[in-house]
Amino acid sequence: MNAEISPMKAPHGRRAEAAPPPRHFTIRLSCTRRGARLARRLACEQLDTWGWPYGSDANRTAALLVGELTANAALHGRERGRDFRLRLTLYSEDPALRIEVTDPRPDRRPPAPGLLRVPSPEEEAGRGLLLVEALADHWGTMCGDPYTKTVWCEMTLRQGEPSS
Repeated sequence: MNAEISPMKAPHGRRAEAAPPPRHFTIRLSCTRRGARLARRLACEQLDTWGWPYGSDANRTAALLVGELTANAALHGRERGRDFRLRLTLYSEDPALRIEVTDPRPDRRPPAPGLLRVPSPEEEAGRGLLLVEALADHWGTMCGDPYTKTVWCEMTLRQGEPSS
């Protein structure tokens, strides 16, 4: 059964402007270093299409975040014959960007936000999620089903930055 929903009324009888719906971009890529590199490039291209050009701070920050999350998926979330999924959601009203990377290893969850261990200077790895924690407004993990896990982060995009 479909119900018609009337538009919201603003004070003084004017119609309230509805927030534009979020924009989405989703792609599945091979759970490899090459797939992670391609994910980063496609995310930069998508942000440029949405109005945050390649040279902008938002585009560069998103590239770093996507790069770290997809590299972790290729390194720690790899399962033979299974892909990872990159999903970008742009919320135009704020504006904000949500980045989600889903891999096939729910058994290998990273530490919770705020509980990351700082590696010693001699260690060669272990800094990627520290970078995500520093650059993103929020981040975390979730398991929507018993076969995958999603590591996500959100970042605010500056209003004056996109090109017209």
